[in-house]
Amino acid sequence: MNVYDFDLTIYPTDCAIDFCIWCMKRHPKLWFTYFPKLVKVMIQRKMGKIPEYLKHRKFLSYLTMIDDFDEQIEKYWNKNEKRIASWYLKQKKDDDLIISASPDCLIEPIANRLGVKFMATEFDREFGVFTNNLMYAKEKARHIFDLGFPVIDNFYSDSLSDTPIALCAEKAHLVVKDKASTVVDWPDLDSETIKEVKEKIDTGWNIHLKED
Repeated sequence: MNVYDFDLTIYPTDCAIDFCIWCMKRHPKLWFTYFPKLVKVMIQRKMGKIPEYLKHRKFLSYLTMIDDFDEQIEKYWNKNEKRIASWYLKQKKDDDLIISASPDCLIEPIANRLGVKFMATEFDREFGVFTNNLMYAKEKARHIFDLGFPVIDNFYSDSLSDTPIALCAEKAHLVVKDKASTVVDWPDLDSETIKEVKEKIDTGWNIHLKED
């Protein structure tokens, strides 16, 4: 089994951000009902007044404001499915597993189109809350353990924050360069690399489910 991160790995950008922009272009009211609140939250987070999980929850709140979500996500992937990395499509297998920190409502449609399995952050669009841990870094490795620790032949990601799951694979690959175009071997874990890994995990989405 091969395991893949999605955003910036087999897809050249962050689909949650892309889809947000997509929706704001098609629902201009979001510029008034959503965007000012997002700017406020980003400032609050930068000042350390709110936790990381709340910033991401507030960012994803746009998903609760789209009445025609099913129609828009289908149109989005109709246009953007072609952006999936060509190197991935050439080696895609039916037992591939995508593990992504992006919301499951965005990942499920494209995973189904690709005909592969997926695991993504569970986000309730009705209530605007996470219903499971953010699927980031250690959470990805924990999911692999929950599956009974199946044999992972190859793991691919763009971020060293995914080192915990890279260590679970027979072979790990780092995706670099713009548009997810270049694949190299995972770097050796020397002292400097380990320090970078810890920093990326500590500053990322590696948190347990909490709601205020």
